[in-house]
Amino acid sequence: MPFIRINGQHLDVDIRGELEQFEWIKPRWTSDKLIAASPFRYDSTPSFFVNLDGEYAGTWADSGAYDADYESGNFAKLLAFLRDETYEETVEYLFEMYGGPKPDESGKVSIPPVKLEESRRRIALSEEYLDPYRFRHPYLGKRGISEKVQRFMGVGYSKKDKAVTMPWRHPDGSLANVKFRKVYGKAFWYSKDAAPIRTLVYGIDKVYRHNLTEVVVCEAEIDAMSWMTDGKAAIAVGGTTVTKKQLDLIRKSPIERLIIARDNDKAGGKLGRKLFEGLNGYIELAEITIPSEFKDANDALVAGVKLDELPVKGIEGNNWKNWQVDKYSPIVL
Repeated sequence: MPFIRINGQHLDVDIRGELEQFEWIKPRWTSDKLIAASPFRYDSTPSFFVNLDGEYAGTWADSGAYDADYESGNFAKLLAFLRDETYEETVEYLFEMYGGPKPDESGKVSIPPVKLEESRRRIALSEEYLDPYRFRHPYLGKRGISEKVQRFMGVGYSKKDKAVTMPWRHPDGSLANVKFRKVYGKAFWYSKDAAPIRTLVYGIDKVYRHNLTEVVVCEAEIDAMSWMTDGKAAIAVGGTTVTKKQLDLIRKSPIERLIIARDNDKAGGKLGRKLFEGLNGYIELAEITIPSEFKDANDALVAGVKLDELPVKGIEGNNWKNWQVDKYSPIVL
């Protein structure tokens, strides 16, 4: 595996293996490069590449980028986007997955500093943080999300950044973080100096407030809001993995029955398995299959699919076989 440099350390990373967890449009894999349509924008031509090996392993470039921030970058930045998490969280993942002392160019081994246990202090933002974003934009409406649901979840708009804002909250409703999503292309980022997404579950505050016991869990905020638009309670973990903290938040919540609605790609399959492994025995579990022609719930919603009419089935290992769709708890709006 090639070495990449992150935070002054050299990590021996399986770049191709990490990238193969995601779906690419018009990909062409060579021994040292992936060429494909850009993941950062709606693109149908192979205008993006990642170096898989050599001196520049892990670096990438997008010849049609809308923003200077997404013209080029390192592997951690790309993977953070693909995993739908902060840069810092991805760096932590890479060190956990591939970490350890590595030789530098001179052959010397550098020992990374000892990582102190993350502070247990909960990070909360003032509600005033949202004041500059109390505007509306048609972006999510065009993606099928009802205005009622957008207001329910506190969606706003940053005129400066030309991005919709989606607040993430702690179980008690206090503001924890905010995701910014460009209204053109696919670029996004999170608030700085806020609670890490890996410690949060999108929509968990609504679960507590309305004592919701039957809930759909999915990957992204927009997918969760897609289910809400069709009247079903939903939460999201915000990426292609789920952490122990997120599993613990779900276990401790009022949720009694959880329906896993994963994306139709390799990363979605992996997330579904992790959710099952982490929650089986704590909560009754079921799964919903998004039709294979759609990537996720929002794709299906935009195409006119009634999400609440998709078949629900029990997962092997549970003591029940089927769920009737009409047993879903309607979301309280």
